[in-house]
Amino acid sequence: MTDKEKGSRQLEGGRFFPAMGCAVRWMLAGIFVYSGAVKLVDPSRFAEIIAGFGLLPEAFISPLAVLLPVVELVAGVGLVFSLRGSLPTIALMLLMFIAVLLYGIHLGLDIDCGCFGPEDPEQAYKGLKAALVRDVLMMVAVLFVYWSRGRTRRRSVV
Repeated sequence: MTDKEKGSRQLEGGRFFPAMGCAVRWMLAGIFVYSGAVKLVDPSRFAEIIAGFGLLPEAFISPLAVLLPVVELVAGVGLVFSLRGSLPTIALMLLMFIAVLLYGIHLGLDIDCGCFGPEDPEQAYKGLKAALVRDVLMMVAVLFVYWSRGRTRRRSVV
């Protein structure tokens, strides 16, 4: 097999990671767009959920209950269109969410995580650990998108 044949064969086999990276990116985008939109429907209820964690002074809670879903929505839409800064914004939000969930679990809080807006009250109080697992998996997905982007750039240069 010539070097040219080896090179074209590597590029054919290398289509999986860019396609998978795109699919994972779109999945993350969908999650963040949905999450932001649901929270924006009832920001006062989302503010109650934020207050339940006891991390912020009352004056910051209502503005955050509007700002955070807007940032989620914008970052999710940005991720769909591969806009610069969208993926790092989602990564930072996930790190913040993971830290808050760890705090809530550490304190033994029995509250709604608020991940997708106000949940059904009967189901809401079962979710901090499940939300933590979900956020860690999304962080793994973010890292995969970063990694797959790096593979695509290296391959296209070769």
